[in-house]
Amino acid sequence: MMKYDVVIVASGKGDRAGLGFNKVFYRMKDGLTVLEHSLFLFKKDEDCQKIIVVTNKENWNELTADDRIAVVEGGEQRQDSVRNGLALAESPYVFIHDGARPFVQEDNIQALKEKLQECDAAVLGHVAVDTIKTLQGDRIVRTVDRSTVFIAETPQAFKTELLKHCYKNCEKVVFTDDASLVESLGYEVRAVFNDHDNRKLTISDDFKDL
Repeated sequence: MMKYDVVIVASGKGDRAGLGFNKVFYRMKDGLTVLEHSLFLFKKDEDCQKIIVVTNKENWNELTADDRIAVVEGGEQRQDSVRNGLALAESPYVFIHDGARPFVQEDNIQALKEKLQECDAAVLGHVAVDTIKTLQGDRIVRTVDRSTVFIAETPQAFKTELLKHCYKNCEKVVFTDDASLVESLGYEVRAVFNDHDNRKLTISDDFKDL
């Protein structure tokens, strides 16, 4: 049994989604919210000891009551929100997951747990399928070998002690995801390959036909 906690990042106002409210509370066709879908597999997993939802205070009453759910206020930037949630993590391992990724699969979580048997940090994602180019302004500088490009997703999974250490030592640096923070301090992060739909819901078109 691998005991872990999960931090679900669910702050925000849904501006890019054009909803007028936090996009994770968008109700899908089956009657469940995006966030409820994102929480489902962690609530189902007996290895998951605590589900830490990071969101704005006005949304707290919308969360389903569950003994394992703890709620904490979001921060100014994503990494501030993760830091707030991470402070409540007590299990040996911690997963970080976007509340706006409702399509994660059970085998994704299992694969991350298995990878953590051989390393301290692992990230779910997929190899790029599009042609990748680097730019200077609007000028294409070069084409990158796409077989070497890994598109990071969440969940991202870490030994809790390691991630807390990295956050403590990078308080003033901005990172786009937790893996890059860990990488910046020289720690190894392993890839876990995903072939399922695990897109992050961001703009208004993403919410069509849900």
